[in-house]
This record gives sequence, C-alpha cells and structure tokens, in this order.
Amino acid sequence: MHKKKVLFVCVHNSARSQMAEAFLKQMAWNRFETESAGLEPGVLNLLVVEVMKEIGIDISQNKTKSVFDFYKQGKRYDHVITVCDGSQSQRCPVFPGTTATTRIHWSFDDPASFQGIWEEKLEKTRHVRDKIKQRIEQWIKEFPGI
Repeated sequence: MHKKKVLFVCVHNSARSQMAEAFLKQMAWNRFETESAGLEPGVLNLLVVEVMKEIGIDISQNKTKSVFDFYKQGKRYDHVITVCDGSQSQRCPVFPGTTATTRIHWSFDDPASFQGIWEEKLEKTRHVRDKIKQRIEQWIKEFPGI
C-alpha cells in the first residue's frame, strides 16, 4: 500500500502545522507520511506544547523546519495543506511542486496572536487544537481506500 505524503505548512511552523502533523501521525500513521514546515521557521509555541500534552501528545522535542529546505531536498508531496488564518493567508507559503500535488487551505487562528493572561491564551489554543483535530478526522474519512 502506497502511503500518501502530506505536508502541513504555516508561516513559522511553530503551532498549527505542528498540531496538524501530530494529529495525522497519531490517527493515520499507517496511511500517511506526514511532515510540517514553515516559510520562516520560528520557535515552537509553548502554548501549543502545553495543550497537546494535555491530550497525551508530546511535541516538546519537535523542531521547526523550513519549506525551502524540503524543496531543496527534492521532496514531493501528494497533499500540501496550509493552515494559516484568513488574515495571514497572503503570507501563507505555497510549497512548490508538481501539478499532481493537491493544495488545500484550512484557516485556523494563530495562537501566537492571542492576547490575555496565560490561562486565557491556553483556552483559545485549546479551541484551535480541537478544531484542527476535527478537521483532520474529517479529512481522513475522505480517503477510505488508503
């Protein structure tokens, strides 16, 4: 069985794309090869590390990665999914690839933009986490034959 190759992309690869990668790996590791990357790799978002740990997924050792490094390595993907929010969509990178690559955009709020005290930002990040999880679950169902 051929595993579909999936790349999740956002600007910094510090939050949303990391969560999406972790969920797809957890839910369908046997059906998809999954990576994530960013246009300007940043530092892993501690809010995201915390909310993922709450549900038993440890991403604390993950590194942020560059879309350009993957491109230079000649990597190709069946699906490239951008997960930037609507207001940042013009900055959301596009992974160059063959025309056979399916490009998808899912809009999620950026935890780095959340205001308030730590608990308020955690709650907003939990909401984004849960939306990403639901979207991944839906998307997996679109591939019953894999």
